Amino acid sequence: MLRPMVIWTLAVDSSTNSPIVILKEIDGERTLPIWIGLLEATVIATEMQGIKFARPLTHDLLKNIIELIEVKVKKVEICDLKEDTYYALIHINYNGREIALDARPSDALALALRVNAPIFAVEEVIQNARQVQIRKVPKDQPEQEKKWKEILEDLDPEDFGKYKM
Repeated sequence: MLRPMVIWTLAVDSSTNSPIVILKEIDGERTLPIWIGLLEATVIATEMQGIKFARPLTHDLLKNIIELIEVKVKKVEICDLKEDTYYALIHINYNGREIALDARPSDALALALRVNAPIFAVEEVIQNARQVQIRKVPKDQPEQEKKWKEILEDLDPEDFGKYKM
């Protein structure tokens, strides 16, 4: 069974300093924390913050191509968890055919944000994932959001070429 999710927040794992994207059930309280890389977190955070670069990032380019060839992203699905690695599918409609494309969760989520596609997670994945407690935060900018905003504002588009993939 698929559960509708939203990107709730980006956080940093204090023990590893790794970014985490935290999905939350739309109609519940369970979470799905997915550890991702810094560049992937940056791509998600820039879209969440509405920050635009002078040149398109990879996910923006993919969105432009999708629109050009008239593909519709129907949904993004976090579909599996094996040995602490999450798997995702991007479900598209192309020429009347439903196609599921294998993707990294961070890429699938970054694309979902850009094309306003719904996000889902398989029930079993949520059940097997580590849960994190979500506390209600005041409307004035929470500390994590301030940290991400500082990181993003200090980025230069040239920085993206510095990191090896």
